[in-house]
Amino acid sequence: MTKSEVFFIEVKSTDLEARCEALQKLLEKVTPFKDYKKEEFIPVKLTIGDSQCAYNMHPELVKVIVSEIKKSKAKPFLFDTNVIYKGERMNAVNHLTLAQTKGFGHAKVGAPFIIADGVFGQDGKEYAIDSEYLKKIKVPSFIGSLDSLLVLSHATGHILSGYAGAIKNVAMGMVSKPMKQVQHSSLKPHVLEKKCTACRCCIKICPVEAISFKKEKAFIDQAKCIGCGECLCACKFDAVFINWSEDHDVFAKRMIDTAHFILSKFKNKFFITFGFDITKECDCISIKGEKIFSENIGILASIDPLAIDKATVDLINKNKDLFRETGIPATYRTIFDYGSKKGVGSLDYNLIKI
Repeated sequence: MTKSEVFFIEVKSTDLEARCEALQKLLEKVTPFKDYKKEEFIPVKLTIGDSQCAYNMHPELVKVIVSEIKKSKAKPFLFDTNVIYKGERMNAVNHLTLAQTKGFGHAKVGAPFIIADGVFGQDGKEYAIDSEYLKKIKVPSFIGSLDSLLVLSHATGHILSGYAGAIKNVAMGMVSKPMKQVQHSSLKPHVLEKKCTACRCCIKICPVEAISFKKEKAFIDQAKCIGCGECLCACKFDAVFINWSEDHDVFAKRMIDTAHFILSKFKNKFFITFGFDITKECDCISIKGEKIFSENIGILASIDPLAIDKATVDLINKNKDLFRETGIPATYRTIFDYGSKKGVGSLDYNLIKI
């Protein structure tokens, strides 16, 4: 079996200019955008981190990539989807405002930024999926309509997946809001009575009529509930409770099945991972002063999402299990093993240093 190629340029510096120069050098050497067609729309997946996060991918790095894409006369656009937890990225209005504030606006990076699942995270197209762990998937409607996909990831630890990189960026970041709920929780949502305002929005949107009034509060019938997560989107008062206590291996396998389906919809895929400012927690909850648990590594690039994630973890761990020493769950091992089994990518790779 042929090993996947993972290109790597080492960058230990914290200097932004040095990082941008290294990225430029990598792109000139690998030329990942040379086959993009004139006028072709190029979706660029990234996350800007939440409002308090100080370690997310820097917009100047994104600007370098956008400039390189434009040399092929293609039309790049940046995108993300809304999140299911409290924060500035729960809806498209606040999400876009945050993107502008953090320097990801068109004027700064040279490309528009869109929220691909609509104002409240409900928009998208639904597909049946052949998976033991998922029955259906709902994704932004452009998926399946465009040929190319570029995924930019900031390597971090993660409370559930252990490592967050390219695969998690696709699986969790390229689905509509209800699918985030389905991936995260094997148990069905219920209503927090103290927060319920009896607005009836969840009752109106439930596709199986599993929600009714009980003692003047919304009540979810667990026997009827299908775990679709639509009530989560409908409630604007945080009254729908999500059970975050999840079997990590099931969570990992759901992510792989989701990523596998999404990536199958694109002909040309490329992944770039930034191994800078690697925190124990992901960009959703990391704040200034968050412990950096790994030294700066550099920038990795590949057409194989599994290989680039495996290479990044290997570079972080070196000759020891830094994740275990830091108390981060080793769920990424299940992601790697199941991802290899499902054909998402290869665990065997050649690290090509630039």
